[in-house]
Parts: sequence; C-alpha cells; structure tokens
Amino acid sequence: MYPELKRIVVPKLNKYIPHKPTPQQAAFLLLECKEALYGGAAGGGKSNALLSAALQHVDVPEYSAILFRRTFADLALPGALMDRAEEWLKGTDARWNEKKKQWKFPSGARLTFGYMEHEKDRYRYQSSEFQFVGFDELTQFTKLQYTYMFSRLRRLKDSKVRLRMRAASNPGGEGHDWVKHRYFTEGPKKKRFFIPAKLADNPHLDREEYIESLNELDAITRQQLLDGDWSAKHGGSKFKKEWFEIVEAAPTNLRIVRSWDLAATEKKKGKDPCNTAGVKMGVTPKGIYYIMDCRAGQWSPLNTENTIKQTAQLDGKRVPIYIEEEGGSGGKITIDHYVREVLAGWTCYGERPGAAKEERCNPFSSQCQAGNVKIVRGAWNEPYLDELEGFPNGKKDRVDASSLCFKKLTDNPHLIAMV
Repeated sequence: MYPELKRIVVPKLNKYIPHKPTPQQAAFLLLECKEALYGGAAGGGKSNALLSAALQHVDVPEYSAILFRRTFADLALPGALMDRAEEWLKGTDARWNEKKKQWKFPSGARLTFGYMEHEKDRYRYQSSEFQFVGFDELTQFTKLQYTYMFSRLRRLKDSKVRLRMRAASNPGGEGHDWVKHRYFTEGPKKKRFFIPAKLADNPHLDREEYIESLNELDAITRQQLLDGDWSAKHGGSKFKKEWFEIVEAAPTNLRIVRSWDLAATEKKKGKDPCNTAGVKMGVTPKGIYYIMDCRAGQWSPLNTENTIKQTAQLDGKRVPIYIEEEGGSGGKITIDHYVREVLAGWTCYGERPGAAKEERCNPFSSQCQAGNVKIVRGAWNEPYLDELEGFPNGKKDRVDASSLCFKKLTDNPHLIAMV
C-alpha cells in the first residue's frame, strides 16, 4: 500500500500535468488508499502534488474533483491553487468557468475550487458529488469541515475511478492536533497514509534563499516549517494531554459541581467568538478529581438558556451550579436572570473572577500535572484536551469552567453534598 520512495516508478500522467513529479509526489499519486496526507515541511511541493492528484483522472467522463482552501482569498493568491491551475491549463482544451470557479475538460470531467471559511460553509456542498476531494493546508480547517466532505465522496456503481480524499499541509495551525492524531496516532491502522516531503525534496526552489527566510521565524514555527516537525507546538505550558488518564466511568459518592463560562461574544459572520462551556467535575474523599462531562458551543442566548437548563435537569438538583459573572451591572443582571428564572429550583450562584485567567487555572493545573485528575471517556474528550493543551493560546472557555469547578470543590468542600 505504501510505496518505497527509492523504488518509485513515476506514474503515467496526462497532458494537463506539465511537470515530472518528484519521487515524493509520485508516491502520493500512486497511493491506492482512500485517505492520504502529503507534506510536512514548507517548500516540499505540496500544491503541485495536490493539483496533480486532482487532475489524474480528468480524461474519464463525468469525473469530478474539488480542491479547498480555507478562504477564497487563499485560493486566489499568486502561486496558490487557482493561479497554478491557470498556469497549467491555459492553452489546453480545458475551459474555465469564472462563475463556477471550475475547469471543464473535453471528457466532461470537472475540477472545481472551493472554500470553507466558516463551519456552516460546508453545507454549500451538500448536494454535490465528487470522486476526489483535496484540502490544501489541512491544519487550517476544522475536523468537522474535513470529515463532512466524506459525505460528498461517491461514485457510480460501475465506475473504475477510485474515491480519494487527499490533503497537503505543514504542521501548526488550529487543526494541528486533530490532523496529527488522524494521520500519525491512528495513521496506517486506519488505512491513512502520510508522504513526507521537505525543502530538499523540491528541486525547483532556491533552497538557500528560502532557508534564510525561514530563519527569521520563531523557533517553533521554524521547526514546523523547515523540518516538518509535528511534535513542535506552541502553547501547552499549563496542561499536557499525557497527564490525564481516560476512564470508562467515575466512581460513586463524589462531591460534584457544574460550572459555566458564558460566551462573551455572539456568533457573527466573519468572527470566531468564544464558546459557552459547562464542565461537570467531581472529587473523591481522597482528592482524586474526575472531569465527568463538558458541554460547549456557540449558541444564541435562548439556546444557551435551554442548554444550561436541560443540562441541569440531567445532572440532577443535588449538583450545585456556578456561573462566571462578567464585570459591570450586565453581569449581575445575567446571574439574577439565571438564578430567578432559568434555574429556579436548582442551587445556582454567580462567581466573580478574582484573578487573571492564567493565575486562576494554576491550582487546577498543578493537580493535573500530579496525575490527580482523570477524564471520563466521551465524545467531548478530544476538543476538551485540545483546548487545555493549547492554553493560553486559542480559546479558553473550557479551561475557565474547569478552573471554577476546581475552585468550588476546594474552597468549601463541606458545603457540597455527596452525589
């Protein structure tokens, strides 16, 4: 399944692919698996590899391929995918449709360019059908955007064109963790393959000059882009994933609290707002803490209220609820609304933060590092751990909610009943 680079026989290419592929690019084109990732370091010829893969079967009638960047501006940059495709295809018998952002070939095959700046943009493609889906700079996308496109990957029963999901990327970016997990932790056992490529593998670039440019970057980014090092990562100074044991269930007779960090910003087009996050945490008499649940999302005010109330109903009335109180009179009004109306009948308090976020999380962080915090297995585990390890960079809502839970469990333990 995985071709040895030293024994690569360059595959036969059609007239629309003007360059002879490097051994790494050829290996990428020869893969027969459904899912594969190319690249690692900057300058390894990622865009050429991805565009070549998309064009491999354009001589097959009704073949359809799509190539994604996160934003349309990324697609249209000089040297980016659309610009490179025009360079390759201009003067051939392929025809460009500006409105559809699509090349059409005499066979009837099509190559389309798309983008998903926001998660809901994935629904723009919900009625489409492709045999090839490619993501350039995959770590700039969310896991949901990527996995949704598997629903668009299909073919006719008698088609001989294999279905392919292909991506190219450097380490780093908001999707670093899920991409690393998907291709390196799960990797071949899930029939997902990675073809590494570095600057030294690309004979078309001025390597010395490019290395000189990369040397201007900070050490972590330089390690990611020059060496293709997936272990190099910003953040993670307060929490590390390996500190946490994942357990199937929490023990009985815990003191339990639920805390909420309400989103400070509303979800708006073109913005990346905070999440509302609610963490449920319990502690044993011996001081072992269990993260039992985490609810997080970008909801409207009404949906936030409904989610918090429904969660309280599921937790039960013996679990006290703490809500972080924002500064000013608006914060007091919000807490009063939740106590008197949304959560009437439950034990609910507002809690005004008394320190900066990084300082607030220190007691919780120290217990995590000591191995005294365990996580109950659930679908929420991965985004929860991603946020903790990325702190203080990126979103902080799950961290804030966890810190508040820990504080309440340790401040006045005798006030919280066993559940």
